[in-house]
Amino acid sequence: MYEFNLTLDLPFDQALEKVREVLMSEHLGVVSDVDVQAIFKNKMDKDIPAYHIYGACNPKLADRVISAEPNAGTLLPCNFVLRETEDGKTVVSFMDPVTVLGLSQAPEVQGVGQEAREILQRVVAKLGG
Repeated sequence: MYEFNLTLDLPFDQALEKVREVLMSEHLGVVSDVDVQAIFKNKMDKDIPAYHIYGACNPKLADRVISAEPNAGTLLPCNFVLRETEDGKTVVSFMDPVTVLGLSQAPEVQGVGQEAREILQRVVAKLGG
């Protein structure tokens, strides 16, 4: 499986704040934000519900990946999606870092993938609780 997810009974903006707060509690920061909704509107004049792709990063884990295999930076950061549903809820979908970092043959990189998965699973548990 390439991702794991949960649905929050929150509107998009409130869900985003909650996700950011929980990520920070696990020493992950949001380092990128791709506003797919705005891109589709600007480039194709297509309206979709709120949909953002975010990159979450723990610099110490990223350093271990890049130090072990410099080109493995192409597999970073850990992406997650927040998307609004038609009923006003928000789906949070996290990329499975084990799957992505498992593309590397370096044991250190694969180990970071396992650690990152454990962190993200704690994030999901906190969000769901």
